Amino acid sequence: MITDIVILAAGQGTRMRSAKPKVLHPIAGKPMVQHVLDQVQTIPNTRIHLVVGHGAEQVQSALQGYDINYVYQHEQLGTGHAVAQALPFLTENSRVLILYGDVPLTPAALMATLLEPVSEQSMSLLTVTLNNPQGYGRIVRQNGNIAAIVEQKDASTEQLAITEVNTGIMAVSQVLLAKWLPQLSSNNAQGEYYLTDIIAMAAAEGVVIQGFQPEYEQQVQGVNNRVQQAELERWYQLQQAHELMLAGVTLADPNRVDIRGQVQIGSDCNIDINVIFEGTVVLGDRVSVGPNCVLKNCTIASGTSIEANSLIDQSIIAENCQIGPFARLRPQTELLAGAKIGNFVETKKSTIGVGAKVNHLTYIGDADIGAKANIGAGTITCNYDGVNKFKTVIGAGAFIGSNSSLVAPVTIGEGAVIGAGSTISKNVDANALAVGRARQISKADWKK
Repeated sequence: MITDIVILAAGQGTRMRSAKPKVLHPIAGKPMVQHVLDQVQTIPNTRIHLVVGHGAEQVQSALQGYDINYVYQHEQLGTGHAVAQALPFLTENSRVLILYGDVPLTPAALMATLLEPVSEQSMSLLTVTLNNPQGYGRIVRQNGNIAAIVEQKDASTEQLAITEVNTGIMAVSQVLLAKWLPQLSSNNAQGEYYLTDIIAMAAAEGVVIQGFQPEYEQQVQGVNNRVQQAELERWYQLQQAHELMLAGVTLADPNRVDIRGQVQIGSDCNIDINVIFEGTVVLGDRVSVGPNCVLKNCTIASGTSIEANSLIDQSIIAENCQIGPFARLRPQTELLAGAKIGNFVETKKSTIGVGAKVNHLTYIGDADIGAKANIGAGTITCNYDGVNKFKTVIGAGAFIGSNSSLVAPVTIGEGAVIGAGSTISKNVDANALAVGRARQISKADWKK
């Protein structure tokens, strides 16, 4: 059976106080609506309908690559009205799952549970029990069965005391939706068409309403302002931190690590405070990451140590390397086994050979550095002439003296030595000494 998934994402989110549509505000570095989409991708035989309105072009631009049927709600007249816009696009007799673009952390397994009806004449509703249900529609039960949902502004004093509330997430057949949605009325305190009114219709017709609850209330928590966004961010990050620790990773402080993507970490790794993982990051065994580091789309092999305040972006690091502190490895950097990148070193599109050392205050760009080469402090590969980039090749065992400028394209042979302070613009043979500095002049008794 086809499952039609309707995701409501048309609201402006005025309480976010932002020109950006609310559903594009991030949790863990990813737009909230993208979290929802990534979860539903795991459900088989689905068609996704995204109801958009405010900032529709921004939403579509952010979600390129997803197979989505965009449905436009030109006037925001409530959740019932929003789902009604998608009704003409639903598959006949399909099962329909209704989700929200600003409720980002509902797991796919819970969604799948809602999609298991006891019969065609049934529907599933996700509810949650809260200590403080302020602002939520209350679940009204009769003889233990769900009978209706009453919105906060329409609730009586007795109903306001109910702590079981509606999440808005439900699964229902297309046939029932097609019958009920045209019957909705806006005769309420908000003047809107409430999707929740179909619960009373279902109860009146004897339709079985299955109630389900999440393991954690945050899995169904919506975001309406920056405070709620921050609260949900911290909860989500703490869950990821717990998973890492249960997998054998040592975190100096679980509250001070952020994972904004997918992380795979080996055994006996140590992660200090304020470390940020972005994109896809893979760490081998016994990797140590110092405080205040950012690791983006990189692979770090076993035994490597990354000192404080280092940034590694789209790079591949072999085993037993040393990096930092205050190192910046830009995209397409590759460190071979035992290489060392020291403090205030920046690399880009370069390979650093086995056991090679670039210890401090150096820029290496568009370069290949051979095994056990030693690059002195203040060395620069001058790889850009204002129009094109050129390559520098440094042979194995070469020694580059401090404060040298290597003007690419240039090759330094194996075992060559470059005198400190040299500007090298011509190739240097293997095992040669090259010195390219201005002649020193001293004038005695110089008067200013």
